[in-house]
Amino acid sequence: MAQRRVKNRWLIALCAVGIHISIGSVYAWSNFTNPLIDEFGWSSSQVQFTFSLAILFLGLSAAFLGWFVEKYGPRVAGMTAAVFFGIGIFGSGLAVNAGSLWMLYFFYGVLGGVGLGIGYIAPVSTLVKWFPDRRGLATGMAIMGFGFAAAIASPVMDWLIGSLGIAATFFILGISYFAIMILSSLYLSRPPEDWSPEGYDPHAEKEVEKRDLANIKAKESLKTVRFYYLWLMLFINVTCGIAVISAAKPLAENSVGMSTGAAATLVGVMGIFNGLGRIGWASGSDYIGRANTYLTFFALQIALFLILPWTTSVVIFVVALAVIYTCYGGGFATIPAFIGDLFGTKELGAIHGYILTAWAAAGLVGPLFAAWMQDTTGSYENSLIYFAGMFVIALIISILTKVDIRKKQAELKKSA
Repeated sequence: MAQRRVKNRWLIALCAVGIHISIGSVYAWSNFTNPLIDEFGWSSSQVQFTFSLAILFLGLSAAFLGWFVEKYGPRVAGMTAAVFFGIGIFGSGLAVNAGSLWMLYFFYGVLGGVGLGIGYIAPVSTLVKWFPDRRGLATGMAIMGFGFAAAIASPVMDWLIGSLGIAATFFILGISYFAIMILSSLYLSRPPEDWSPEGYDPHAEKEVEKRDLANIKAKESLKTVRFYYLWLMLFINVTCGIAVISAAKPLAENSVGMSTGAAATLVGVMGIFNGLGRIGWASGSDYIGRANTYLTFFALQIALFLILPWTTSVVIFVVALAVIYTCYGGGFATIPAFIGDLFGTKELGAIHGYILTAWAAAGLVGPLFAAWMQDTTGSYENSLIYFAGMFVIALIISILTKVDIRKKQAELKKSA
């Protein structure tokens, strides 16, 4: 039998970045907010609901369509994501031409959101299989693309809206993202059975502690305590992080007296740290271990969330916020590699989808809690102390996870 030609795994990674840079443009939605309000007289909350709907369907489709990614493979899943996301964005232009808010909800929120969910998990689960030796780096690269996408898309959207109008912008973006995602998906595939990169032996005695703890199906993972540890760790990291992100501007103005302009600039710059945290922390987790990475996230943020309400120094405030942003992004990027370590790659896409329901829940809880604290106490700062308390719980969970992993590794060594 002829030797099967193996694809270049770095090109696979590049294709994954292409998909994530496309779908990550959802975070640049705010470019459309004021133009839509000005043109149609819709309220800010009506327009903002479009974005919330897209994130809701991202979480739902990631959770319930993970099996689709596993059954049909990354190429079909990526192309399916391209169809949903491309039609969603293009159709938003039709909604604008029709002046229909409900059409906008359907195209951008529902169809675009489904494309987001499938497009998010398909390349990531594939990369974990191609990079058993450097899982963190691989998933960090792709999810970094999602983090940086808004910075790339935002000026393009702004220019297109100003030059050609809202509808034309949606048409151009829809076609462009569809093309990029289709081209990226065509090269995506799983590695051949029993393939491993040169020089990497997953069964070597010295690699026992680096082996996957199990290689199980998604439904089986739901019966383990490790699944719920991961879910809670991601939930707390995202809840607290997204609350600070949603309130970063007023925090900067009220806590350290920044001007409105300086605070707005700070929020934009912090997006870079979100992206850098995704590649930095995830890559670092290849060397210090996934459990130690999360333990570091929580230990750091307990201190930082206690410092933020009390500091009057702009420098300390900015540095603390930057580190929090890196931990927020790093949590997303490290989780797929962590899933691979604990549950193997048999149905990683489906398990990743289940875990991402923590993101959907946190996206609702975090900002609402911060806003409620602001309304009841007159200050965002007070909520930070409660979030520091949540990180103490997360730190305990991360220690329990580490203990559980060591126990399982000891069992593996005995049976080796």
